[in-house]
Amino acid sequence: MTNQLEPAQPQPYTMPRVNTLTPADIRAALMEGLSDFARAPLFGLFFGGIFALAGILIVLALTVWDKAWMIYPVAIGFPLVGPFAAVGLYEVSRRLEAGQPLIWSEILSVVWAQRLRELSWMAFVMLFVFWIWMYQVRLLIALFLGRMSFSTLEKFLAVVFTTGQGWLFLAVGHVVGAALALILFSITVISIPLLMEREVDFITAMITSVRAVVASPVAMLSWGVVVTLCVILACLPFFLGLLVILPVLGHATWHLYRRAVVPVD
Repeated sequence: MTNQLEPAQPQPYTMPRVNTLTPADIRAALMEGLSDFARAPLFGLFFGGIFALAGILIVLALTVWDKAWMIYPVAIGFPLVGPFAAVGLYEVSRRLEAGQPLIWSEILSVVWAQRLRELSWMAFVMLFVFWIWMYQVRLLIALFLGRMSFSTLEKFLAVVFTTGQGWLFLAVGHVVGAALALILFSITVISIPLLMEREVDFITAMITSVRAVVASPVAMLSWGVVVTLCVILACLPFFLGLLVILPVLGHATWHLYRRAVVPVD
């Protein structure tokens, strides 16, 4: 009798399970985010500084290119790519939670390694949504403000806030922007830390993220509002507020993810 290897049995596919969250979980995650930032401030300032520097460079570039009027829509849409910038912060929180040492080379290696994993597809999704955001801003400007002239940020703001067409542009633009932000928030709030921690495909991660939002709409949408307001306010002093706001929110998002998704057995 010849011995033959039996074919490997396929492993059953299991979708990550989600928990129901309450506003108390949001407050707890935020406090844990503050605690992580206090425990590892240099890492927080480093990753927050990268994001703040990117914002400053974008503003300077728009000014040099005589596109200063685009600073407002860019500042509003800039937080859309924030979750991806917080990957390093998720790793710091994971190590603090596991009692592992915080070694710069290892943490940066984890961030660099994401380019070869499913997380890189999420970066593409987020940048695509940001591109849609900027495209719809240009489209709405052409539709509502096309006959008006503005070459500086001051003139743009004057047109937007002192004319009927400007108010209509703001109303429609913010409704469209809110819809895009809600979509992006729903597919990324849990998916990015999930992809960093587990070997799942990015479609599964996005579905899990949406399921977490649907399971706890009040808590998750409250978190989205908190994140949006904090990041927008942090952008006002020339993006410098992101030095502290981004790391605190990044650490807090990790702890929110840990509450929202059931750990692997």
